[in-house]
Amino acid sequence: MRRRSTPVPRDAVHHPLFARFYARMSVTADLKGGVAAHREELLAGLSGRVIEVGAGNGLNFAHYPGAVSEVVAIEPERSLRQLAAGAALRAEVPVDVVPGTAEALPVKSEAFDAAVASLVLCTVRDLPRALAEIKRVLRPGGELRFFEHTLAPGGALASAQRAVDRTFWPRLFGGCHTARDTVAAIEAAGFELGVCRRFRIPDRGVRLPSSPCVIGVARRSVVLDGPAEGS
Repeated sequence: MRRRSTPVPRDAVHHPLFARFYARMSVTADLKGGVAAHREELLAGLSGRVIEVGAGNGLNFAHYPGAVSEVVAIEPERSLRQLAAGAALRAEVPVDVVPGTAEALPVKSEAFDAAVASLVLCTVRDLPRALAEIKRVLRPGGELRFFEHTLAPGGALASAQRAVDRTFWPRLFGGCHTARDTVAAIEAAGFELGVCRRFRIPDRGVRLPSSPCVIGVARRSVVLDGPAEGS
């Protein structure tokens, strides 16, 4: 199967220490923390052309179903992008790993049947702009599949999330913001929310600021809402 290569520009995002930590931690979380099962759930039933925003080290690639004709995987961090390129070679569907940011996706409007955001919307610098870009590149009726950290439903943990987001957490963890209300942001961007569920990682033991998660589906309306930006 032919794989395409893409010239790598100057990096818009550079977190080399976090990238090395994430590359190790994410594999452990998949194998021992049950995250691989969430990836499988996230991607089940997808078909056609898919854009994955913030592909990291490419751990989703092994879970794409055979009905997917192509994955365009956007990753801004150079070290993670190199790991993703290796994972793309082992994938059973065609994967093209491309440099770029969520706020300025380097692809045409309405070009994809589905978009995937997996543990990335917590890290983008401008969440409304990133979601607007995802909406732009989806065809009308296209799906956004999301698996994300999210704001806890009130109480002490939500207060702790806001506190760590204002202080050390984003600096230590590659720009991650644990207190973002992901579902509310997706709805505010004009997506039609489908089925979603909330859970914790890990599901037992100590609750971390990053523990509350949500997984679900949203859709771009089939009713055209004006010319897409960047078309």
